[in-house]
Amino acid sequence: MQIKTDILIIGSGIAGLFSAIKASEYANVILVTKKNKSESNTNYAQGGIASVLGAGDSFDEHINDTLVAGAGLCNKKTVEILVKEGPDRIRELIKLGTDFTMKSGELDLAMEGGHSKKRIVHSKDLTGKEVERALIDKVSQIPNITVLEDYLAIDLITEHNISNLKHMPISSRHCFGAYVLDSKNKESAAIITIIAKATILATGGAGQVYLHTTNPAIATGDGIAMSYRAGAKVGNMEFIQFHPTSLYQSISNTENKHSFLISEAVRGFGGILKNLSGESFMIKYDPRKELAPRDIVARAIDSELKKRGEDYVVLDLTHKDKADIIDHFPNIYSYCLNLNIDITKDPIPVVPAAHYVCGGVVVDEFSRTSLLNLYAVGEVAMTGVHGANRLASNSLLEALVFAERAAIDLNNNISGISTENINPPDWDDSGTLTADEKVLISHSTKELKQLMWDYVGIVRSNKRLNNAARRIEILFEEVEEYYKKTKVFDSLIELRNLITCSHLIIKSASFRKESRGLHFTLDYPETSIAPVDTILQNTYQKS
Repeated sequence: MQIKTDILIIGSGIAGLFSAIKASEYANVILVTKKNKSESNTNYAQGGIASVLGAGDSFDEHINDTLVAGAGLCNKKTVEILVKEGPDRIRELIKLGTDFTMKSGELDLAMEGGHSKKRIVHSKDLTGKEVERALIDKVSQIPNITVLEDYLAIDLITEHNISNLKHMPISSRHCFGAYVLDSKNKESAAIITIIAKATILATGGAGQVYLHTTNPAIATGDGIAMSYRAGAKVGNMEFIQFHPTSLYQSISNTENKHSFLISEAVRGFGGILKNLSGESFMIKYDPRKELAPRDIVARAIDSELKKRGEDYVVLDLTHKDKADIIDHFPNIYSYCLNLNIDITKDPIPVVPAAHYVCGGVVVDEFSRTSLLNLYAVGEVAMTGVHGANRLASNSLLEALVFAERAAIDLNNNISGISTENINPPDWDDSGTLTADEKVLISHSTKELKQLMWDYVGIVRSNKRLNNAARRIEILFEEVEEYYKKTKVFDSLIELRNLITCSHLIIKSASFRKESRGLHFTLDYPETSIAPVDTILQNTYQKS
């Protein structure tokens, strides 16, 4: 079955929804999302959105804070775009109905680690959920946006899929849409060919590569993996941000799909990190203490745990006013209370967890990838804004700003794009078998997550990376053999993508012979003088 549209958007977080709203002003849009439309990393973002909106703040200060956090690898041009266009995007969210927290008639701007001023707009401690609600409400009112829930993208369609065009060099390759699995009916899942003049990837990150992550179960790196297989450039995948403070009780249960996040804003509010002897320790690692950037805080906690042989540290708010704590963090308070932790009386047990991919599919300032007519926005993209370490609460802003820029570029160019003569073959799974050994998938997934956590986590080494690379290669071969013989299903597609992302993280980390930002290696603890990006491209394409 084939469907044609002007613009195909894959993913329904803030980047995908905002792109759809903007693109619908001049085009028909199909938005596919592999779960329900409200399930995304956006929905789990607690802290807020950073933007220059307060008196006494300035673009230059926000730019400088971002560049400092990025440890020499930020693209200054895209950082300036992010910061200067950010306030207008926040105002646009408000016009769309987003209910941000107010104080005395003004936006209640919060402070977070790495920021020199209060500039975080938020909706209590459920900002992502509120933004997602407002955007979904708007999308549901727009007739030329079709939302397909429970549709999982398998692979992008390029010249390689079309017999008379398959010899087109990668440097001239276009994206014509995607093959998508309709997984609503598990017994008779169908694969749809969606042909589009342009495709926007908004698939989020790859936190599920790791055993412990704050990301939802859907964060399996689908857009990154599909882009790499199609020949798009991918960069800086070694820079995985580990959120310093996820709830230990949740993370200790390996059956959980994701950990509960204790927001950056809790430290900004005055929370103090302590070891289990009750001693605060951040002053030993950075003069900014709890307000240091996330990579420093995560490594500090990791160091304390290794030195002391303990499983977690605590984040202590008990010196703050009870009413203020509950007012600022009602969701965290309620969640912890259900686990018999009263955060107004009890320190919160926390450990780091994989949180955000700073690298991704390489794009320019208009979100264009190296494949023509393929765009990437949000966490899946590498805009250069985050460099080697993302500044807190810049991610949702990046999604908004560069979704807007993708829509502007498409508005200027889509009339000149035609798919009239594009006729890729439908998905052919004839001769394959129905899966009867799904235990192979679950076992391989667990092995992958444990491997990445142990060898490619917060602290790395050549030996760990080499061991991980060898095992990932074996997993790749095993899963590819299974993939070729079996009718595709969701967990197989996701595992294949996780393996590809793991390979990219390991390969990127192996190339970086220094420690910088989120990448710390025991073999190269110093930072080199000349910062460079690690760009990877899959130039081998099977016929």
